[in-house]
Amino acid sequence: MNEKIILAIESSCDETAVAVTCGRRVLSSVIASQVEEHKLYGGVVPEIASRRHAEAIYSLTEQALSEANITRKDIDAVAVTAAPGLIGALLVGVNFAKGLAMSLGVPLIPVHHLRGHIAANYISAPNLKPPFLCLLVSGGNSVVALVRDYTDFEILARTRDDAAGECFDKAARAMGLSYPGGVTLDKIATTPDFKKYPLPFPRVEDSEYDFSFSGLKTAVINTIHNAEQKGEEIDIPVMAATLRSRVCDMLVNSTFALAKEKGIKTVVVAGGVSANSELRKRMKETAENQGVDLYYPELCFCGDNAAMIGVQASFETTVADMTLNAKATMGIHEEF
Repeated sequence: MNEKIILAIESSCDETAVAVTCGRRVLSSVIASQVEEHKLYGGVVPEIASRRHAEAIYSLTEQALSEANITRKDIDAVAVTAAPGLIGALLVGVNFAKGLAMSLGVPLIPVHHLRGHIAANYISAPNLKPPFLCLLVSGGNSVVALVRDYTDFEILARTRDDAAGECFDKAARAMGLSYPGGVTLDKIATTPDFKKYPLPFPRVEDSEYDFSFSGLKTAVINTIHNAEQKGEEIDIPVMAATLRSRVCDMLVNSTFALAKEKGIKTVVVAGGVSANSELRKRMKETAENQGVDLYYPELCFCGDNAAMIGVQASFETTVADMTLNAKATMGIHEEF
């Protein structure tokens, strides 16, 4: 791996992030969160997110350089999340990165956001190397990927509708929990009770490993609405725990069934939902029972951050020119 000093930028959703990395080492990592503002609307407002990125990105870059104790002349390359994500938000980061790379005369490295999430594990586990199986779960994505090499990926299972994080967020909103719903749901969840709330275990007819969370989310919403119509109260902490348990059932079962089928003894978890306490616990227990090595990022690197983008950039071979454009959607296996 080339130990270059990389300044990395992440702006795919509602967090503006800048980091300085060298190989797998994080020299600085700063984030400007927009959670409190979007909380007013119960979710991310794309136009507001884009404006806040534009306002924060320059000062964050200065802060990241200062905390890394370097100057612009020490930067060997600029990396940026170029896909997937909210297109307006991505464009802020991409255009700023293009201008910075051009002014410094250094390479511009585009990074796929999901590849970055996987790379968060390289920070926490310096000895981790492909091949391995990765459960990648966030607000917008739920996939199980075979990571053959640092830039070689194959999707083995995916959601057919909602992502796991989206299911958590929308069900949490129906429960009256504050944004970000998935985080709040995880904090207040107590003990699941499937007799009280018999949530389904959705299965995809033509694929035993794929996920479907839409029906599960709908079941929670319908249960809440039916109770309201009858004047009954929902035990929110128990409902939250029951939903969380069911989502974890689906994620854990598919991941380790695939690991067994493929003969893979190393499993990695990545993405924002990898911070979920129940998922981490269940993955750990199952890995120990099956004799599988398990890795997941430190909590500070589970959500969107630029450090993971910088680390992944150190493995990427694609260098972009000034025609680089952001993409709202893009497969993890595709190249820019």
